Amino acid sequence: MKPKVFVADSISQRGIDELLRDGALDAKVQTGLNEIQLAEAIPDFAALIVRSQTKVTAKILNAAKKLRAVGRAGVGVDNVDVETATRRGVVVLNAPGANTISTAEHTFSLLLSLARNIARADSMLKGGSWDRKKLEGVELYNKTLGIIGMGRIGSELSRRAIAFGMRVLAIDPYLAASRARSLQVELVEELDELLVAADFISLHTPLTAETRHILNAPRLAKTKRGVRIINCARGGLIDEQALADAISDGHVAGAALDVFETEPLPGDSPLRKMANLVLTPHLGASTAEAQESVGIEIAQSIRAALLEGTIRNAVNMPTLDAKTLALVGPHLRFGEKLGRFLSQLAPRRVDSLNINYSGKVNEVDTTAITRAVLKGFLQSAGGSEVNEVNAPAFAESLGLKVTETRLSAPGDYSDMLELSASAEGKEMSVGGAFFGITPRIVSI
Repeated sequence: MKPKVFVADSISQRGIDELLRDGALDAKVQTGLNEIQLAEAIPDFAALIVRSQTKVTAKILNAAKKLRAVGRAGVGVDNVDVETATRRGVVVLNAPGANTISTAEHTFSLLLSLARNIARADSMLKGGSWDRKKLEGVELYNKTLGIIGMGRIGSELSRRAIAFGMRVLAIDPYLAASRARSLQVELVEELDELLVAADFISLHTPLTAETRHILNAPRLAKTKRGVRIINCARGGLIDEQALADAISDGHVAGAALDVFETEPLPGDSPLRKMANLVLTPHLGASTAEAQESVGIEIAQSIRAALLEGTIRNAVNMPTLDAKTLALVGPHLRFGEKLGRFLSQLAPRRVDSLNINYSGKVNEVDTTAITRAVLKGFLQSAGGSEVNEVNAPAFAESLGLKVTETRLSAPGDYSDMLELSASAEGKEMSVGGAFFGITPRIVSI
């Protein structure tokens, strides 16, 4: 019997065609279902594809007795209960990078709209008003854009801003200075430095416990009077009530939001009534090109998982076949833990990371182990979006140079991993070894 795929949110027709290519899979497209309806519909399906609208909850996952994969046609997996999926042995796949350009362009469109009051001008003119004095804007030329988070989208935004003659300040504790120079942006060490200097602020970070309400009332009070703020990243990065208050009292000149703490935006939200706010309903990836790209990419990943047992762009498991995983599994888990541990010791802006393999571990392909180390080391920078598949690209985007070395067994340890990070001329390291099947940290 063919594996069946349930498509719960709209994806491109080319994505559907890719799923059904050669007739190896069956697919059902039914959008707009609530949690109860989807839980009732899902039991016989091997895979589920969603975008951002459908919430893949524990109730749905527990009802999906045959489910092997959840495909998120996009980057963020905030709407998927990854912990429950992992516990149930369901791989969660995403489509990283497919909507980078679309989101960067949408962000810049909102920035321009804020600067020249385009949305408000359109509304006023259609309402019968011709009052140009109320619509006086500002130029972008020689203004300062502060970017919080310099991943793929933040980097693309910086290129567009520089083309308009803007000065770009950026804060990203994981972005190497060499990468910042190549992008022609100025790195700052503290968020307050950016807040007091920026005429425009755009957010491009994952939503984590650390970044939730990164722009709250105290931080908004530190911004330059007349600042304009854009958020096309994640709802929850901004305290919406604090933002509304700052706009009402005139400290913040305006804001443009594409994402919200609660989506759809509640009808009674104070944001809906504010003249100096430009609001769009999560349109960052809503272009024909991005829709087509994410649809095709997630369809290809679902096909690979169901038909070949090959895992691409997995959020919650390494990309390995079962035989190899059995051989390197302990090193994967230990390497990830060592990477996470070293990230707590090292300054956040690290220039290089070396992974030294000694002894028995050299008998296996260490590619997956290196990726596990990078995942652990970089997740505090990129959040849950960093996995074994995209960790090398994420490291490259930060300008982090990653090297591997191999040595014969040193001293008393026949099976050892040693990680060393270099930052600003200083080096930090942590070493771990296996004693039989038990891993231990042996040097710091």
